[in-house]
Amino acid sequence: MYYNSKTVTVTFDEAIQKVTTELQKEGFGVLTEIDVKATLKKKLDVDFRNYKILGACNPPFAYKALSMEENIGVLMPCNVVVQEKENGIISISAVNPMESMQAVGNAELAAVAGEISAKLKRVIENL
Repeated sequence: MYYNSKTVTVTFDEAIQKVTTELQKEGFGVLTEIDVKATLKKKLDVDFRNYKILGACNPPFAYKALSMEENIGVLMPCNVVVQEKENGIISISAVNPMESMQAVGNAELAAVAGEISAKLKRVIENL
């Protein structure tokens, strides 16, 4: 599967804070935050559910990956989605880098992707 996911029983804002904290514990920082709800309202004047995409980066692993494959930046940063579904259910999903990196065909890079995948899986499990 191309992502790992979990539902949590906290508010949307609490989920953003919690996932950010768990990412930090695994060495990630959030480089980007895309507020899909606000963007769709501004650009299309449509109402959408709470939905944010966090672009997470682990600098040492990003450096390793970029050193091994010069165009790997097209698959970075690692996206984590926090969304509010029906009945206030909050879902948090993180990309599984192993799936996206398979197309690259670089065995050394696969090892790095495996480590990042394990870290992101722990983030989701610890929520």
